[in-house]
Amino acid sequence: MLEMRRATDRGIANLGWLYSQHTFSFGHYFDPQQVGYSDLLVINDDIVQPGQGFATHPHRDMEIFSYVLQGALEHKDSMGTGSVIRPGDVQMMSAGTGITHSEFNPSPEELVHFLQIWITPKIKGIKPRYQQAAFPDTEKRGRLRLIISPEGEQGSLEVCQNVKVYAGLFDGAETASLKLSADRFAYLHVARGAAMINGMRFVEGDGARVRKESSIDIQQGKNAEILVFDLRANELPAR
Repeated sequence: MLEMRRATDRGIANLGWLYSQHTFSFGHYFDPQQVGYSDLLVINDDIVQPGQGFATHPHRDMEIFSYVLQGALEHKDSMGTGSVIRPGDVQMMSAGTGITHSEFNPSPEELVHFLQIWITPKIKGIKPRYQQAAFPDTEKRGRLRLIISPEGEQGSLEVCQNVKVYAGLFDGAETASLKLSADRFAYLHVARGAAMINGMRFVEGDGARVRKESSIDIQQGKNAEILVFDLRANELPAR
């Protein structure tokens, strides 16, 4: 069963320098029916204006990753990490016992469009860490490439939770199928473009909770970029 979450139903924050669409409750947007799913707490679809960004702020006991769709995102944190991520890069930050960080659009002209995703950790109070890796389009074209996993399989980034995240690019005749265990849930998010997934039409920003499905089948993509989360069979995140 796929329970659709349409892009047009998401919460919106428009701060001028930031336009953000929230799949789940976040900040001033609260919907009691949308407070996360399994261990997935936040999917924010953020567009930041040139030369703007998030000032230094704290996090604790959260697995946070950023996935850039357009432009560049500059990251600085209290661990001494400084980096710029671009499309194809994935950044993972384990906040653990506590960190501060900032995220900034360093371009004077170009927008940065990225997804910020929060996953609740299975263990609190771990040592904070930062990870970054590049997953080029060639590795995601016409397939679901593992980008995040508990053990860092296949060059993926490690997450402190029983979660796997896949990313894929699909256009035209390209297809992919991901098998799901009977005791697992999943979540889909179409970052851009459009595709048929398990017989349902998805467009940019759409998502879906997935339960009691043996696989996720992607077809008829139109410049589609898709994230798939393989999750524990829990309805809500533990806080």
